[in-house]
Amino acid sequence: MAGSAYFAQSAIRTAAIAVPVRHSMLVRITHWVHTISFFGLLVSGIAILLAHPRLYWGEVGNVDTPSIIDLPLPFVLTGQTGWGRSLHFLSAWVCVIDGLLYVASGFVTRRFLRNPPEYRVSQCTVYLGVVFVLLPLMIWTGFAMSPAITSAFPILVTSLGGQQSARTIHCFVTGMLVLFLMVHVVMVLVTRRVTGMITGRERV
Repeated sequence: MAGSAYFAQSAIRTAAIAVPVRHSMLVRITHWVHTISFFGLLVSGIAILLAHPRLYWGEVGNVDTPSIIDLPLPFVLTGQTGWGRSLHFLSAWVCVIDGLLYVASGFVTRRFLRNPPEYRVSQCTVYLGVVFVLLPLMIWTGFAMSPAITSAFPILVTSLGGQQSARTIHCFVTGMLVLFLMVHVVMVLVTRRVTGMITGRERV
């Protein structure tokens, strides 16, 4: 009898902590594709930055013009950024297409309008700021640095003050996204929600 009561209580506890699917398959796939593409962007972006670790404002920036920020990095990859630019270009388009799919699904399923009980308003504000402010600004400044795109849509770069201004903003936004990513990873590990983005289910 005691054994039956024990197993019954265990079953009740297990049922109490089991939760339904938290993240759909589409959300999980776009999340991990975005993670991989962001890592590709970060690695290739660092390689490109190492070729000229100085930031300028305006349209022109080179070793003969004054910079606004000299990053504490050496010129170690000058003339060797072909692979970096190719990887950056590929990762950027994967990130953009994947991000559009994520945002579209969020509106269709009304996921962006729901505030999970365990999320605070500040958390939701930060996440929405990343999705609808930082990432679009990253894409905008990235387009503004492309001569092929700005030749067709010059307003993308002129509205920012020039290609070097776009490059500087791009670097600062990257830093903010990396900071967000670090905090995000720490919070996920602390709250033990890694499995939620892998299997779709979590236990509380």
